[in-house]
Amino acid sequence: MDVNRKTDQRQNGPVDTETPMANRHQRKELEDTEQKCGPEIHIVENKRQEKSRLKKRRKRRIKAAKKIQAWWRGHLVRRTLLVAALRAWMIQGWWRMILLRRAYKQQKLLLRLYVIQEKSVVKLQSCFRMWQCRQYCQLVQNLPEFQTPESNLIFQNNEVLQVPSKAVSKEPEFHIEIVSI
Repeated sequence: MDVNRKTDQRQNGPVDTETPMANRHQRKELEDTEQKCGPEIHIVENKRQEKSRLKKRRKRRIKAAKKIQAWWRGHLVRRTLLVAALRAWMIQGWWRMILLRRAYKQQKLLLRLYVIQEKSVVKLQSCFRMWQCRQYCQLVQNLPEFQTPESNLIFQNNEVLQVPSKAVSKEPEFHIEIVSI
């Protein structure tokens, strides 16, 4: 059987499965072998075709399984990336909150320093004005000692010399202006 096929291939050349002539030749060969060997050849041929169908089915299943595996891997990767992105987003939010708290504390500290400076400036101005006031009060208290009494005035005329008299009070009068920055 195999010897006949080999001799046919040597005489006729290699069998071309795509051309109609080759199909005819193969059919003819199958018919000849059927006549020689009987139905056993059909069983062998059917088994071979069944094996090739099983191989094709197996290849399709493997291809489908590969597609499903690729989809599942992609799904897992996307899920992992989503979880990582959400965690990064949470960390960034937390860090921004920490930075805002730091900025708020810094702002509060600067405001406290400003208030302390303003209070100290006002206190210093108050002390300086108080000192000025005391100086003025001492000057007013000592002023009558340096004034000449009216009885010592010499009048050339009998007319009464009208001296504009100001009532000098012992309490100081001054204007305080508070300048705020």
